[in-house]
Amino acid sequence: MKEEDSFPLRRNLGKQILIIYFTFVGLVVVGLLLFELFAGRRLEADVWAAQLSLAHAVAQETNAEMANALETVRELAGYPEVMRADTAGMQEVFRTVMSGRSDINLTYRLDAQGMMLFHYPIAPESTVGRDFSFRDYFQAALTADAPLVSNGRISPTTNEAVATAVMPIRDAHNQFLGVVATNLRLQSLSNALTSIAGEFRPEEQFNILIVDASGQVIAHSDAALLLQSGLETMPDVVKAVLAQETGDQVAFDEKGVERLYGFVPISNIGWGVVVSRPTAVAFATLYAFRRGAIVAIAVFLGSGVLFWIALSRRVIKPLEMLAEFSQSLREGQALSAEFRSSSDMSSLTSRPDQMGLLMRSLTSMQQAIEARLNELSTLLDTSAAVVSSLDQQTVLDRILEQVERLMGVQMSAIFAQDAAKGIFRVYASRGLPDWYVERATVNPNDPGSVTMRTIRSGQPIQISDTMTNPSYTLYRERARSAGYRSVLAVPLPAQYTPPAALLVFRPDVHQFSSREINLLSSFANHATMAIENAALYAHSDMRLQEQTRRLEALIQSMQDGLILENLDGHVMYANRTIEVLSGMKLEAIRGQSVEMLMDRILQHVRDKEAVWYAIAAALEGGRARRLQFSMEGPDKTSYWRLKLFDVTDPEGTLMGRGRILQDITQRYEVDRMKSSLISTVSHELRTPLAAIKGYATTLLADDVKWDDDSQHEFLNIISNETDHLSQLVDDLLDMSRIEAGSLTVSRSACDLSELVQRAAQRAHPRPGARLHVQLPPDMPPLYADPKRIEAVLRNLIENAAKYSGEASPIYVQAEVGETAVTIRIIDEGPGIPPEHGRNIFTSFYRIDNGMTRRTSGAGLGLSISRGFVQAHGGQILMEPRETGTCIAFSLPMLMERIERDE
Repeated sequence: MKEEDSFPLRRNLGKQILIIYFTFVGLVVVGLLLFELFAGRRLEADVWAAQLSLAHAVAQETNAEMANALETVRELAGYPEVMRADTAGMQEVFRTVMSGRSDINLTYRLDAQGMMLFHYPIAPESTVGRDFSFRDYFQAALTADAPLVSNGRISPTTNEAVATAVMPIRDAHNQFLGVVATNLRLQSLSNALTSIAGEFRPEEQFNILIVDASGQVIAHSDAALLLQSGLETMPDVVKAVLAQETGDQVAFDEKGVERLYGFVPISNIGWGVVVSRPTAVAFATLYAFRRGAIVAIAVFLGSGVLFWIALSRRVIKPLEMLAEFSQSLREGQALSAEFRSSSDMSSLTSRPDQMGLLMRSLTSMQQAIEARLNELSTLLDTSAAVVSSLDQQTVLDRILEQVERLMGVQMSAIFAQDAAKGIFRVYASRGLPDWYVERATVNPNDPGSVTMRTIRSGQPIQISDTMTNPSYTLYRERARSAGYRSVLAVPLPAQYTPPAALLVFRPDVHQFSSREINLLSSFANHATMAIENAALYAHSDMRLQEQTRRLEALIQSMQDGLILENLDGHVMYANRTIEVLSGMKLEAIRGQSVEMLMDRILQHVRDKEAVWYAIAAALEGGRARRLQFSMEGPDKTSYWRLKLFDVTDPEGTLMGRGRILQDITQRYEVDRMKSSLISTVSHELRTPLAAIKGYATTLLADDVKWDDDSQHEFLNIISNETDHLSQLVDDLLDMSRIEAGSLTVSRSACDLSELVQRAAQRAHPRPGARLHVQLPPDMPPLYADPKRIEAVLRNLIENAAKYSGEASPIYVQAEVGETAVTIRIIDEGPGIPPEHGRNIFTSFYRIDNGMTRRTSGAGLGLSISRGFVQAHGGQILMEPRETGTCIAFSLPMLMERIERDE
């Protein structure tokens, strides 16, 4: 650190003088404040003490009066006439008491149940009602031994505020006999308070009040405020005095006026006295004293400020300005325009003394330096501005904006080549008319164009006067209309963008200096980099958007459903498969909760709670992050696999999660069919092979000679089992052709009755006499593949014979329609449950019940039948029945083909 920087205060004369000034002023002000603080506290303490002394005096006077009232009822309770409720005697006693007490308006005797026994005055209007057991003072007297005073209330007979002094009466055995009571006029207390308040000036707004034990105002220097609730108008003060506290407090009244409260309790009867007046009145003397002190300080400070202003303006501030000037010159900094144009600067420069002369010299030097720094600063700011955006149009606009600032011009434009049209046109402009921007085009072969001359030469070109320059003859009218008289054009040396030029225009004749030309040329190099950066970014952005579109199309074409979610559990992306599964539009899916979306997808899932539990466990990492489930659809059950995975950035930071839903129904069915094929074929092959092997081994035995009948029987069994094996192999081959789509039919005219008979003969077991063929008499011939249709009939009759029971009849019916023949095979067996109706035509599907377990079969008959019927262009289905089973299939009527063949 430099030595001069170690003591900055020594180098600042203004601060030194300011410190001396503040030290002197501070000492004087602190002395005044200390005096005001000490004297003010003494004045404030006197005000608090006077307020509290008045409250004590009122409390003592009130306590004496109420003690007198209590003593009166105590004496009344001792009279024999009062104790035994002697009416005549009580009248004389009560009259005597009231004649000497003007503050009592009613004296009365109540029995032990609170019923009125006698009251004085005797007039009916002196009291209302007979039952006074509900009064608070009567309830209190039941358990009291000493006199007490009730809360204040309005007397219903006199409409005045009263309180009741009560003395319980008990006999020698402490048996409660009732009470004797006197109603005390509280107006006497209010009158006394009004008299006390009247001793003060009206502007002091003294208020004196007494509150009873319930917080009611029972006496007030302002009679209009009697029996208000003190807990509502001054809750903190009343609560304090009823808690037997003595003190002072400043609070706001119900009108929002700040008042000084003094409160003293009347402890013998639980009442309290409150004295108040506005703080503005109470502390008027204190406030006046403080205002005087403040005025004195203000006058002193004002005098000092005037002195300091004069010193600062004439000496200190000019010195500071000179110091700032010299500092800026040394550090090469430019002064702000506001500082240079300020009135202080002007007045200092115009001063005739030595400071004015010094300021004028420094100003000239500063202007010369500032001009050079401004050019450099503007060029740097311009470069930063034009490279702050990658949008090409924004870059061009910012280039022109900074050009105007740099060159001090109001019109500028950038001409660039339009590759599509092969001309140069205005790509960006400022200050030029709209018609000029729209019409100004330049032919690349134009020899007189300033734009083409600067692009071809690579050097700046200027026209100082468009009206006199012979090379600008063709463009003079356009220049006159556009409002410019001189032009400067510089090339933008771009390598990766079309050729361009930057032009600035001035409305006057102007010869651009070499400094201006070099400045604009330097700026053109920076502008070119910004334009090329924007062009490269636009090209890269276009390629990125194309790749994004391809990736989007690829993901949307996936058969699997894809969901991408953020860390907050909201959907960021979903493809069309999710749209189909959820029934929601992609626009509505994005931003939704993943749980809500999955709930819509899983609404038809079996055991939904178990699936949700598995998903939650997978997300928490407690199990494999893939699971399978099935969904019930309107036509069939589908099987799905859900895969969960994390989405991370190259550094492995978790960015979100993904979910893939794969439809594995086909794979599930293939696996099921594969398992069924292995199980069924192994079982169905083993049974006939075992029979063939057993009977063949029996016939080949050397130790037994079989007769001809036995041998014929064994050979028949072997032949039948061989036919069974052959039929199973044929079924498997037919099923393979159907699955592969290579099944062909050879149509010919055939008789349905004959097909039914042959099918019944080849069925295993044979239906025998149970079969009833019911065909219409005008049954036309079928144009179909007789071998395939016979196989269909054989399978259906064989199933009916197997599963309907040995005694159940079997019916083969046909119905001829306009376009098709419908054939039904009906039995009266146990039937097929409705929930299996859509699956019985699936390969290797068998209903698991007692009947199917007792019969052999591969589960291929109905599946093969469906394939044969569909190959003919027909349909096969199970029709609902109350009892039994009805399998119906239809074959189209091809009468024209039959007639043509005939």
